[in-house]
Amino acid sequence: MDQLTFGKSANFISDASQYLAGGVSSNFRLGMLPGPLAFEKAEGPFLHDVDGNRLIDYYLGMGPMILGHNPENVTKKVAESLNTGILFGGQSHLEVEAAKLVCDLVPVAERVRFSGSGSEAVQGALRLVRAATNRTKIIKFEGQYHGWFDNVLWSNAPSRDAAGERSNPNAVPLSKGQEASADSGLVILPWNDIALLKERLARGDIAGVIMEPAMCNSGAISPEPGFLEAAKETCEKNGSLLIFDETITGFRLAAGGAQERFGVTPHIATFAKAMANGYQVAAITGPANLMELFASGGVLHGGTYNSQVQSMAAAVETLKTVSAPGFHSALEAKTLKLHEGVEKALRDQNITASLNSYSGFLHVGLGLAEKPKDYRGLLGIDKPRYAQLCHELLKRGVRTLERGAWFVSSTHTDDVIEETIAAVQEAVRGI
Repeated sequence: MDQLTFGKSANFISDASQYLAGGVSSNFRLGMLPGPLAFEKAEGPFLHDVDGNRLIDYYLGMGPMILGHNPENVTKKVAESLNTGILFGGQSHLEVEAAKLVCDLVPVAERVRFSGSGSEAVQGALRLVRAATNRTKIIKFEGQYHGWFDNVLWSNAPSRDAAGERSNPNAVPLSKGQEASADSGLVILPWNDIALLKERLARGDIAGVIMEPAMCNSGAISPEPGFLEAAKETCEKNGSLLIFDETITGFRLAAGGAQERFGVTPHIATFAKAMANGYQVAAITGPANLMELFASGGVLHGGTYNSQVQSMAAAVETLKTVSAPGFHSALEAKTLKLHEGVEKALRDQNITASLNSYSGFLHVGLGLAEKPKDYRGLLGIDKPRYAQLCHELLKRGVRTLERGAWFVSSTHTDDVIEETIAAVQEAVRGI
C-alpha cells in the first residue's frame, strides 16, 4: 500500500497561523502526527484533505457524525429550513418538534432546554442542581471530561503522582490560566467505587454528582454491575441529584442514551454531539419539577444561538433516523466487526492491548493487559506507541483519534471496515 503524504496540509496550517492561533480554532485539533490537517470535503465515512488524500474517518468530527458526513436526509431538511429563517430570537415549530423527540426517546426527559454546546449544557445542569438542593458542592470523577470551563476542567488527565491518594484524590487543573478558586465547590473521586461515593455523600453537603454513565473520553470503561443504581439510590438518600453527562453516549449507545442501555434513569442529563450529526446543538433534560426552575424558579439559562433554526432541523432529522428500528443493532454489529478485526491484528503481532466498545464507539488501550475499571487503570496506556500507530494508519488512509477513541457511523460499510482492518494489519508492523 502506497503511503500518503500531508505536505499541503502542513503548508496550509503554516499560512493559517498568520490569522488563527496555532492555525486552528480548538486546542483539541493540535498535537496529532504529522500535524493538524486541512480538508476540502467529506461524505459518508470519508474525508478528503487538501493533499488530495481520501481518508476513512473515525474522528467523525470528534463524535457527532453518527450518520456519517453530509447525510442526504439531514442536508435536505436543513436546506428546506433556510427558506424559513436562520435565527428568530424566538421559538419555532422545529424547536418544539425536536424537544418532543428528545422527550419521547430519553427516559429522564419530561422537559428540554437547548444549548449551543455540551460544555454549556453542563453548566446549566450544575446551576440547576445547586438551585434545587440549595447546596454548592459537586462530585466529579477522575478522567471524566465535562467541558472546558474553569469549574469542571479538573482531574481530567492527571499523572499518577499529581493525582495523589486514590481514596482522596487531588484536584488537578488541566489548563494554565484556570482560576485557583474554581475547584472550591468540586470534590474529586475515582469512578466505579461505590463505597467511596457513599462515604462522601453521607456528609450531606453535595448538590450533585456528575458522571459519564460510561467513560468514553479517556477510555471506554463500563460501569461496574450495580454502580449506577447504587449511585442514584445513595444520591436520593442524601438529598443529592445525579447528573448523567451523555454528550458522547447520548443517542449513540442507544436511542435513549446510556440511561436506556443500562436501565438507570438519572435526575438530570445533558446531551450533544450525535444529537444533530454535526450541527451545533446540546440539551439539558430532566423531569418537569426540576426543569421548570429555569422558567419560574429564578435559575437563569440563556444563549443567543440556542435552538437556532438549522440546528433544530438537523436535530429533528437525526433523531428520527437514529430512533428507527434496527439502527443501533446495525451500528453495534459494525462496531463489533471493527473491534474484532483490530484486536486480532494487534494480537497477531503480539501487541498487548485492551479494547472495549459500544454501539458506534471503540477504544484501543495499547499496552494494557487488563480491562481498566477507572481512570487510574488507564494510566498504563502506551501513549507514544499509540500515537505512532495512529500516524502509521493515517499514512495508510485511516484517521483515528490519538486518545484511543474510534467513532463509527452508520455509513461505515463492511467494505470500509475491511479496508480499515487491512490498514491496521499493515500499520501494526510499523510500530
